[in-house]
Amino acid sequence: MTSKSGFCWIVASLLGGLVASPAFGQVAGGTISGTVTDASGAVISGAVIAIRNTATGGMRNLTSNESGFYSAPNLLPGPYQITVTFTGFNIVNEQLVLDVGAEAVVNNQLVVGSGSEKVEVAGESAQIQLATSTLNGVVGGHTMRDLPLNGRDWTLLAALEPGVHTVDTQTQGTVGQNTRGNRGWGTQITISGARPTQNNYRLDGISINDYSGGAPGGTLGLNLGVEAIQEFSVVTGNPSADYGKTSGGVFNAITRSGTNQFHGSAYEFLRNSALDARNFFDQRTPPFRRNQFGFSAGGPVRKDRTFVFGDYEGLKQSLSSTNLLTVPSRAARLGQLTGGAVAVNPKVAPYLDIFPLPNISEIGDVGTTAFVQKIGTS
Repeated sequence: MTSKSGFCWIVASLLGGLVASPAFGQVAGGTISGTVTDASGAVISGAVIAIRNTATGGMRNLTSNESGFYSAPNLLPGPYQITVTFTGFNIVNEQLVLDVGAEAVVNNQLVVGSGSEKVEVAGESAQIQLATSTLNGVVGGHTMRDLPLNGRDWTLLAALEPGVHTVDTQTQGTVGQNTRGNRGWGTQITISGARPTQNNYRLDGISINDYSGGAPGGTLGLNLGVEAIQEFSVVTGNPSADYGKTSGGVFNAITRSGTNQFHGSAYEFLRNSALDARNFFDQRTPPFRRNQFGFSAGGPVRKDRTFVFGDYEGLKQSLSSTNLLTVPSRAARLGQLTGGAVAVNPKVAPYLDIFPLPNISEIGDVGTTAFVQKIGTS
């Protein structure tokens, strides 16, 4: 491949990614289905159902079958308007907000009329219900971006749902890293009593579990990208067969996309040790500083057709931690042990100087063991 043809191939791939239609799995997008009937309850076949995403202008046109039934799967989460028309009946408009992975049932009842009159039905009063026994809770994008999050890890918000709990015994290394390499770097979360490695994390319908089957996360143990997540749901019970790859819970997230309106944000989050308290062994508060910064922007390339969205997030962290080291006491360096005094071989004495002098406490009647504090920064 020549350099020119290679450049053209890259440009074509980028343009194809901009204009390609989103293809989400059933559990990444949502489904709207229902039955069209008249005032007497008789089904209406051949009714035209137009489902429009009011944020992007995307349309899905359907026709009810001989049973009056219609179904629109793989819809992006967001606000929708459902318009039902049939000759000799008034037009019905219904509004609803579709959550990620939701299966909403909207049964439409048409009233005989001229066909020119429109009947507006709000989402709360429409016959909307869920066609699934799956137990899940949805966390919206505004909640993720507005609530204070340690490290801006959006998976931590799953603990707001019943039956979800972060593991209390997660050990952290000297630089704040998760030291359990065989369990992954991400936050360990148990759902309905299942082990953390039994959960499945999905982004736009694709499993993003790490190499160990655990939660995704960087070397700092954080799963970044809050600004790029539109919403996510946590399935805590009875997951349908569509999810798969799990015997625990399911995190089902979907990324943001551009809409017909330009929107963006710039952010900077600072956490430091100014208000931190020292622990029992600290002689001074270990220094700590974390900066998370970035920006996001999205909007239409072509109204109602093509959209673009991007997000950048950076993280800089300087973290210190206190370690306790066991060293020989001052008495032990002179040969004064609890079992009695011994002579210190002159050839051994220089090696005792390798250890620093204790600066906290010494243990024993005479003193054989001591502790020294050491602060390390990464």
